Amino acid sequence: MNTHQFQVPDLSCGHCVAAVTRALQALHPMVQVQADPATKAVQVQAPAALSAEQLAATLREAGYPPA
Repeated sequence: MNTHQFQVPDLSCGHCVAAVTRALQALHPMVQVQADPATKAVQVQAPAALSAEQLAATLREAGYPPA
């Protein structure tokens, strides 16, 4: 498992956290997401098969582009 950190300026509430978590977990069942609207930080633990760019692209597609 690799850990990736993203700053997501549009992350502002619990709904946003749920949407980001759902989108990222759809990539792989072992993906773990910790998102904090107060700091706009998203930490993702994902299998090595998923690259940071794939995760960032998923965030963009979900409407939460990383900075």
